[in-house]
Amino acid sequence: MLTGYSYSVAERFLRYVRIDTQSDPNSTNFPSTEKQRNLSRLLVEELKAMGIPNASLDEHGYVYAEVPSNTEKKVPAICFCAHVDTSPDCSGEHVNPLIHHQFDGNDICLPDDPAQVISVKDHPYLREKIGDDIITASGTTLLGADDKAGVAVIMGMAQYFISNPDIKHGSLKLLFTPDEEIGRGVDKLDLAKLGADFGYTLDGGELGSLEDETFSADGMVFTFNGVSAHPGYARGKLVNAIKVAAFFINSLPKDELAPEATEDRFGFVHPVEISGTAEKAFVKFIIRDFFTGKLAAYEDYLNDKAGDAVKRFPGSSFISKVNEQYRNMKEVLDQHPQIIEYALEAIRRAGLNPKKSSARGGTDGSRLSHMGLPCPNIFTGEMAFHGKHEYVSVQDMQKSVATIIELSRIWEEKS
Repeated sequence: MLTGYSYSVAERFLRYVRIDTQSDPNSTNFPSTEKQRNLSRLLVEELKAMGIPNASLDEHGYVYAEVPSNTEKKVPAICFCAHVDTSPDCSGEHVNPLIHHQFDGNDICLPDDPAQVISVKDHPYLREKIGDDIITASGTTLLGADDKAGVAVIMGMAQYFISNPDIKHGSLKLLFTPDEEIGRGVDKLDLAKLGADFGYTLDGGELGSLEDETFSADGMVFTFNGVSAHPGYARGKLVNAIKVAAFFINSLPKDELAPEATEDRFGFVHPVEISGTAEKAFVKFIIRDFFTGKLAAYEDYLNDKAGDAVKRFPGSSFISKVNEQYRNMKEVLDQHPQIIEYALEAIRRAGLNPKKSSARGGTDGSRLSHMGLPCPNIFTGEMAFHGKHEYVSVQDMQKSVATIIELSRIWEEKS
């Protein structure tokens, strides 16, 4: 921990998670929900209050700020990024955060719904957190550690440098984005305005972890066309598109190529939404793999399965459409090895053993890396995200603050 520094990260985090910032994948607005701006406006106020007058909130819901360089060296401008929105998968309204001081290693029963128990068996990382102060929600909502832990960590780092102007660093760009959880987090980002050379997202999990690789990702939508007819007189006429879609879904394997049946470096195809009528039905998929080249093979596989389905229902047809979502950040990061080397050194300086890992998902950093801002992902301690069992260790968040402070210093020292 940083000597003589009074950490504000837990106090900030408790304040931020009480603000509902859930994003909405069905909205066409940007940001998708206006309530995300409630936290963004607060962040601007807090940044200005701590002595960063350049903090601003733009029309798209992005918060931009800079802790100016205080060194005579020419140092690359480093961005630290976190997202303000929480997942649509679980309610983020009326979050009631609870601190379980000096966690004793027993299962945590959440009081507002006793059926919700965060068990050590299901969450083995908790065994490493005995003695820590664990923050959870109360049982009816998610917590919002994904990614308000990252937001609080970046704010804590900014406070440290403003309070310690003798500690040398280059230009530190702070970026808080909306709509990351629905894949739109950097859609309207102004990279020129941001003005960063390299970046780091604060959106990772276990203590000491550094993610330099993510899935590559596509979305795919199937439209099945049937033939509508009055059900009372439908014999020999009706071709039910819903049944075609259901046959298609049921033909997919249960023990492979599915997220519930894969781990480590195995990719998957995953139906996430089905809707429609007898005349027309829609099935939406997400497609994921660490090797970008495999996505096309998965897409061909799904097209073959859809073709088999329409053959079983004469008179039906289908079309499919693929949209690129994000690509593996490692394809870019391998071209800039110092980004990872400095982060690993910073984790060690914070007194931790670094753990390089691959994220079975994506971050804003996936898109940013391919937009020209190489951007791996650093731990914050957020765990079990997108559900009511989400939790975070206060001590993990503090170590994350220490890590990015050390990282900022390393970029200055090595320039």
